[in-house]
Amino acid sequence: MSVNIKPLGDRLIVEPVEKEETIAGGLLLPETAKEKPQQGVVLAVGEGRRDDSGQRIAMDVQSGDKVLFAKYAGTEIKLDGKKLLIMKETDVLGIIQEG
Repeated sequence: MSVNIKPLGDRLIVEPVEKEETIAGGLLLPETAKEKPQQGVVLAVGEGRRDDSGQRIAMDVQSGDKVLFAKYAGTEIKLDGKKLLIMKETDVLGIIQEG
């Protein structure tokens, strides 16, 4: 998915990965009963924040990284019918390494 928003500074745009939740009896949980997702895929990153001397500090995350973030992190927006989060890099708890 191409994103038409360029995050500024140390912000990034994440598409949350929602898991389908089914309880033991085979019932599918409605959207309102689900936990907020805490994983997502980074779609776009800013250039990084600046330190006290004005030097740019590069971001640790990159587009395409699968990340774990705090439950209520970021600001939720809708773009082309998709839920996205804009968050600071400090809200990212870690990068998920697959394999």
